[in-house]
Amino acid sequence: MDNIRLRFVPLGGVVGVTKNMYLYELYNGEELTDILIVDCGMGFPDAKEFGIDLIIPDISYLEDKVDKIRAILFTHGHEDHIGALPFHYEKLGRPPIYSSRLTKMFLQNKFKELGSPIHIQEIEYRKWYDLGNFQARFVHVTHSIPDATHILIKSAVGTMYHGPDFKFDLTPPYNNPPDFHEITQAGEDGIVCLLSDALGAERPGMTASESTVGQTFEDEMRSTKGKFIMTTFSSNISRIRQCVDAAIKFNRQIVFLGRSMKQNTEAAAELGYLPIPKILQGKEHDIGKLPPNKVCVIAAGSQGQYSSALSKMARQQNKFIRIGKDDKIVFSSDPIPGNEHEVYSVIEELSLQGADVVYPDIQDQLHASGHGSQEDLKMLVRFTKPKFLLPIGGTLRHQRQYENLVNSMGYKSENIALISEGDTMWFTKTTMKKGNPVETKNVYVDAYGVGDIGNAVIRDRQTLSSDGIVVAVILINSNSKISSSPKFFSRGFVFEQKEDNLFEQAGQMIEKSLNKSQGVVMDPSNYKREAGNLLEKFFFEKRGRRPLVLVDVLQV
Repeated sequence: MDNIRLRFVPLGGVVGVTKNMYLYELYNGEELTDILIVDCGMGFPDAKEFGIDLIIPDISYLEDKVDKIRAILFTHGHEDHIGALPFHYEKLGRPPIYSSRLTKMFLQNKFKELGSPIHIQEIEYRKWYDLGNFQARFVHVTHSIPDATHILIKSAVGTMYHGPDFKFDLTPPYNNPPDFHEITQAGEDGIVCLLSDALGAERPGMTASESTVGQTFEDEMRSTKGKFIMTTFSSNISRIRQCVDAAIKFNRQIVFLGRSMKQNTEAAAELGYLPIPKILQGKEHDIGKLPPNKVCVIAAGSQGQYSSALSKMARQQNKFIRIGKDDKIVFSSDPIPGNEHEVYSVIEELSLQGADVVYPDIQDQLHASGHGSQEDLKMLVRFTKPKFLLPIGGTLRHQRQYENLVNSMGYKSENIALISEGDTMWFTKTTMKKGNPVETKNVYVDAYGVGDIGNAVIRDRQTLSSDGIVVAVILINSNSKISSSPKFFSRGFVFEQKEDNLFEQAGQMIEKSLNKSQGVVMDPSNYKREAGNLLEKFFFEKRGRRPLVLVDVLQV
């Protein structure tokens, strides 16, 4: 038993906030014996990642270790914790899955879309599950979605407390408060390391209860003469239900827009988490027939996603809904870090159509964060009394602030680990030290495939969007000399009809440079490389731009 060590490996969820996926590995000496996976979530592309739909963790590290995976445990049903599983489950060897009730339903719906049924063990609270040489126990906590959990992971090394995405909500609207008995009992029994949500580490005080938002919806809806449109994360069922309750009070027809929003609300309704009178269940195609003050639309797209239901309304691409001056659109979520530009662009478009757009920057209590603030985080530390601490779920600045916070509670920095994606930490009963990193990368998903888009493709798309493209066709003879002036075609770079002189100069430069080497025969691939480098430099010197240059060399 003295040779047993535990290694923690984050494949996502640290520094980048989303794409949560964590490995707990048990070693007997140098032999890896067991792996537990916690969460398998997706990330969201920013504006620089052109044509990308989503980002998922890189699991190549696990490909030769599939036989060691004992289970995948899920903490809650947000996309950044569950969204990547359909892409990876087969490659992971289809291990057992454990989750709470609503999370199970969300996961099953994802696999139902693929025509691939999946078995998920719905967990019981206050029960230990034997998973190889691990034991796991789920702890009920509160977040911005029902059925959120923390997980105790026990092994010969001791107990790790995996504590992502939470706040201590004492008055949750449709759920029980956190199980403080379980949390404090875990602390009494002994915690080796607390892996804690850190996203709210910059905010003083306690995070507001989710129930505060319900009154705000009522107040905003009461003053709305036209359509009331609310957007939030499609998995934020507690928030959605509070909007539904307000709509019921004001006798408004409730319409859900967006594929994910419809799927999640149907799942929540099936479980009894979202009761709606049948008489108030509206249809999208009937909105135009209803008095505007009798309509409540709950739409996906709070993060400004281009193809979302809300963005389509903003671009006037929804044939059933037109935004009017009496309409009110409420953003009940904060932008994920990196999404600010997309969110504010949608707000601008909606405002231009005359709507009253209300968002957290200008209106308090439209959004209650699902992440604990400083006092929530300190309470979890006090309750669990860990030897070591490791912040997760935040950027580097959140990690630093978390370190400062627990420093103020008497923890020394050498007992606090700040790590990045792919870093590893080794634990024994009494020690924590950094190990060698594992190689990770972003895996990009678009409409055509998974993982076949690399950084080079992303860079080319960025170049095309900003500086355009130039295609050069060069004819060479059998002596590897240019036989006629190169031909140029461009898009998005300069207006060709007014730039004949520029391309004439470029052609002369290419001929002079590539014909100067007497007796040296270059093959077409060398010509392409040399001509491309010369043209990129030439266009930047002449126009201050770097278009994507493609060179085609033909032998005649």
